[in-house]
Amino acid sequence: MIPVPSRRQFLASAAAASTGTALSSIAQGERAMSVAVIGHTGRGNFGHGLDTMWFQVPGTAVTAVSDPDEAGLKKAKEKLKLGDDVTFSDYRVMLKKTQPDLVAVCPRHVDQHAEMAIAAAHSSAKGIYIEKPFCRDLDEADRIVAACRETNTKLAIAHRNRYHPVLPVIRDLIADGTIGDLLEIRLRGKEDQRGGLLDLWVLGSHLLNLAHFFAGNPTACSASVYRDGNIVTAEDVAEGSEGVGPLAGNEVHARWETESGTPVFFDSIQNAGTREAGFGLQLVGTKGIIDLRADREPLAHILTGNPQNPTGGERKWIPITSAGIGKPEPVADIKRLVGGHLAPATDLIAAIKEDRPTLCNEEDGRWITEMILGVFASHREGGKRVSVPLKNRTNAFVSW
Repeated sequence: MIPVPSRRQFLASAAAASTGTALSSIAQGERAMSVAVIGHTGRGNFGHGLDTMWFQVPGTAVTAVSDPDEAGLKKAKEKLKLGDDVTFSDYRVMLKKTQPDLVAVCPRHVDQHAEMAIAAAHSSAKGIYIEKPFCRDLDEADRIVAACRETNTKLAIAHRNRYHPVLPVIRDLIADGTIGDLLEIRLRGKEDQRGGLLDLWVLGSHLLNLAHFFAGNPTACSASVYRDGNIVTAEDVAEGSEGVGPLAGNEVHARWETESGTPVFFDSIQNAGTREAGFGLQLVGTKGIIDLRADREPLAHILTGNPQNPTGGERKWIPITSAGIGKPEPVADIKRLVGGHLAPATDLIAAIKEDRPTLCNEEDGRWITEMILGVFASHREGGKRVSVPLKNRTNAFVSW
């Protein structure tokens, strides 16, 4: 695992970003870093604001955009306030002609991510910010990792919650024994109409990223996938939406073993969630539970007491902030910094300057992909335990 920065380090960078001086060297007159934006209208578009976020990132300037859709390109040019000379239908031509410092790989559809990221790594780019999910399979993940290693390009994945300053606080609480021995980590997807494997891919990747941070690398997976209560067979497999590849079923139950010894569980059932709850994870210990709800503020709450003894006294959920349990959040605009991608972008730029990995990098993306495709591999083997890393670097449903 790549360690997160200390709370002090994060708060310093967050405060700088909020005041417009995130990078002191740029504030002293250094040239702004150029950003080339890759989108594809109709095939993932421009992600969750990955095109316009740079307007709020000090020391950066959007200087080019590509979109093979003519109407989409025209809208993007107007939205990003660019001229005809820096708008392109082909991202490869854009990268060659404009030589950007940073590349934003924006489409939500994952099927083009690998080629876009690899092309960016082999261009002039020093850094890449890429929409999630990372890529479709482990062959693509391996190729992206190799390209970034070869060129020393820093890559950051848009798992925004990974950059939240409460994470090192939670890690310290676990290490200090605040919730006792960590027994397990339980994840549930958003469980809307995408419930099942699509939920695992599109939303579960956020949660798997957090579970990976707390539990370490996965070593094995066992899982089962169902369609309306019936076990999925090869006849159920069809091409999934959002470019993720072959999918089946609307219910999934998975378990991973990890290097730390803490098991991780993921469950998703179509339409089992609500708008008020879901899409989160719980760190279950012998003396309490820490709950994280993705993309919410406060991100985390703690309930102390043995979870196996619910009548052992009066209890209540208490927020955890970057200052600690029950303390006011010192970062006034934390939702904008994390949810608006400012914290990830600031970390990416710092990683370039410090020559270090980002907090959610290509290696993290590969481990998340290992976890997801471990579910496919285990189900195809009748729910048997499969070792991770996987020997088969493609989606096990492809040739089923």
